[in-house]
Amino acid sequence: MIALNLPFFVIIPVLIAVFVYVFASLKIARIIAVVAQTAFVVLAFSLLFISRDGEIITSVGGYEGFLGIILRVDTLAAIFIFLTVVIFLAVVIFNLRSEYEHTGRLYWFLLFTLEGTLIGLFLTRDFFNVFVLVEVSTIVVVILLMYDRKRRNLFAGMTFIMVNLVVIQFYLFGLGYIYMITGVMDMEAATAAIAVMEDASLTLPYALIMTSIAAKCSLLPLLTWLPKVNSLTGSRFTIAAIMSGLHIKSGIYLFIRFQDVFGGMGSEFFLIIGIITAVAGIILALAQKDIRLMLAYSTVAQVGLIIAGLSLGHDYSYMGAVLHVINHAVFKAALFLGAGMISFLYNTKDITKMRGLFSISRPIAIANMLAVLGIVGAPLFNGSISKYYLSYGAGSVLEWVFVAINLGTILIFVRYSTIFFGRPIQQNENVKPDWCRQSVVLMLGICCLVMGPVGVLAARFLFGYQVGFDMGSYLWKSFVFCLSLGAGYLIYRYFPRNKDIFAPLRRLEVSFKVMCMSIGVFFALVLVVVGVL
Repeated sequence: MIALNLPFFVIIPVLIAVFVYVFASLKIARIIAVVAQTAFVVLAFSLLFISRDGEIITSVGGYEGFLGIILRVDTLAAIFIFLTVVIFLAVVIFNLRSEYEHTGRLYWFLLFTLEGTLIGLFLTRDFFNVFVLVEVSTIVVVILLMYDRKRRNLFAGMTFIMVNLVVIQFYLFGLGYIYMITGVMDMEAATAAIAVMEDASLTLPYALIMTSIAAKCSLLPLLTWLPKVNSLTGSRFTIAAIMSGLHIKSGIYLFIRFQDVFGGMGSEFFLIIGIITAVAGIILALAQKDIRLMLAYSTVAQVGLIIAGLSLGHDYSYMGAVLHVINHAVFKAALFLGAGMISFLYNTKDITKMRGLFSISRPIAIANMLAVLGIVGAPLFNGSISKYYLSYGAGSVLEWVFVAINLGTILIFVRYSTIFFGRPIQQNENVKPDWCRQSVVLMLGICCLVMGPVGVLAARFLFGYQVGFDMGSYLWKSFVFCLSLGAGYLIYRYFPRNKDIFAPLRRLEVSFKVMCMSIGVFFALVLVVVGVL
């Protein structure tokens, strides 16, 4: 395992960041960065392949035991690392030819620094290192959000960091409480110590830590501010793709890790919260006219579905939720990057003013259509496989709840799909699609199709056991999907257009005070409900 020394997975992106910052004025430097990132993808896949045989551990500085800095990789961490380097490769290639927006050396430096920070977060199993890396990633994200120095971006970036300062205090207090009762900062040692403790003594630290993680996942009632920040008018679509495709997934990763630390405590609570978040995300997505806000709130809905799947307590549901994390990162990256190109083509972000994309740019339209079919769970696409397993552990009632959630997703993207057909309303004649960007979006869209037929094989490869697949059950779910698709089209087609019932939601603005109150309310809910359960 010397060839895959774990600290190098954090160091390599940082070295690329420094290299690109120094030599970014040379086009060849960017090409070298793309080649290096491609090699990094191969290295991350080899780590994923080896991690299936057992956990990989590296002690930094030669200190053994819980006193040293220990980096660990199991299959879950390796999946998130591989996903990170693949999405960053797509974003880097997407920015290789910057015709639509100026991309300076600092921007490239921040991209690779964020990649290294996220990989470090997936490698560490130390409570305090998690705090440090979350804070560093937050600072980098804020700088990226405010990169173009527009007034609204500066204001929202400051709001973002202020909310995160409040949220991280909950984590620090929970961390201090865990250290007080266990005497360790290592997750593995803390898990062993907590396993013999009574749940009553763990309710307070659990509520403190999970409040901060829920905010990072943008769960209800904390979901109202994160999509707004992720979808700022002046920020870049590449940042929105990273925020939606990866950054929010780091919260899901921490959710899985801390649920393991606390022995699955509060699963029933988060099952309910996940379902409510999914429904709220769907309603808020349907209310939007801004294409980025629609995609951002649909991300919230999918995260709620993932959290619900992780909380079902079934091996297949857990596996399906992790697969859906992978699939969602792929099709949401395709949708956000594609939305960026579409917005430049039409010179607007208002989805009601976008029509006839197939006649303007067929490659972009095909890529977006494939991504849409993936996210709604169309048969043979990647989303159908992950949603099939995700709902596996649900009872009859919960299974129909998941069907209703998927119907909401279908409604969102039936509305979104109106941009593909008809006659173009308006078009920016001065902007021509860039072949480099088109190829990235099209490749991500094709992945949504290819990952469907190989989804079961991928599950067996990743999770290391014989994963069952009932063709009859899958065909039944495909039939239900077709009915849901028809119902979604009919609802959209015959819903009264003259009554804009969602207008109040579209005008919803949440102040910093209300954000802080929602954090407090969520903490109280976890404390009371989990304490009672």
